Amino acid sequence: MVRVAVVGAGAFGRNHLRVYRELETSGFPVLLVAAVEPEAKRAEETAQSYSIPVFASVDELLRAGVNCTAASVAVPTVHHHAVASVLLDAGLDLLVEKPLAATLAEADELLTLAGKKDRILQPGHLERFNPAVLAVQPKVRRPMFFEAHRLSIFTPRALDVDVVLDLMIHDLDIVLTFANSPVREVRAVGLPILSPKVDIANVRVEFESGCVANFTASRVSTERVRKLRFFEPRQYVSVDYARRDLLVIRLDGSVPLEIAAALEGGTIDPAVLAQLAAGAKSGPGPGLSFAKPPVQPGEPLRLEIESFVESVRTRKPTCVTARQGRDALALALEIQASMAAHAVRAGLKDFFEPAS
Repeated sequence: MVRVAVVGAGAFGRNHLRVYRELETSGFPVLLVAAVEPEAKRAEETAQSYSIPVFASVDELLRAGVNCTAASVAVPTVHHHAVASVLLDAGLDLLVEKPLAATLAEADELLTLAGKKDRILQPGHLERFNPAVLAVQPKVRRPMFFEAHRLSIFTPRALDVDVVLDLMIHDLDIVLTFANSPVREVRAVGLPILSPKVDIANVRVEFESGCVANFTASRVSTERVRKLRFFEPRQYVSVDYARRDLLVIRLDGSVPLEIAAALEGGTIDPAVLAQLAAGAKSGPGPGLSFAKPPVQPGEPLRLEIESFVESVRTRKPTCVTARQGRDALALALEIQASMAAHAVRAGLKDFFEPAS
């Protein structure tokens, strides 16, 4: 039985609390035993909702001698290192919400400490457990072009970091995993809109393999979009994170790649689509074959926490490693540096300073 605490009962932490209790109730080998929340009202609500002790700080939790072997860390990013380092030093296995830390130096210190203490340190890259991603990952062959869009309506949460560390880092992690190649070049532009930090960003990453990835992330959109599209030799794959489904279009003969993109985006004439589909079925010659591979249903956070608990119980490596969390952070920070350099070149000082 894994005895777990949740550190931080805000927007993310509340979901961790909920899932741990749901797993506990269903008979999964985990027991929610405590929480840490410095804000008095949230602490009181958490204690009442889950009938567990809630402490104002990690130090209080440890001094109380609560018997717990693992924890979810769901505090603001700037506190990840301080909280996680204390818990690792105390011998707990950790699931740390993304990004792993605020800086590479902090991330490296956590990796070193986890290794020294022989503790599990899993970064909370939730989308790696999205059922659509789990379904497509074993089938990835040689992706050469990615297009990622992650758009959200503005909410006053996670404003301690910019949109790259808030939203885009999910796609950075997945593309790094799928591309499986060192980064060669990064070009990026980003602008603050409703917060002091960058709220919308567009990024182009080229890998040593020749693969190219375009990322767009916005937390000031009028709609919610979560999509990843990628092209492999004679194949086009669309992942819809929100709907948790896949569309695979295989290209036969000489069908242009852009037709596949138009198909998925719904911009192609239905009559043309019918002709192409008929051609795909009629034998030799240009055509397309369409497939929607089966996707096992499931809540990504629940799948992520189940995986973490199993790693704690069995001591098997986590599905998402601390090193992968560190690599995603490194790319995010490189993107931030590229955005800052672009802002200087483009003379965007007026975007980054309050109006006088």
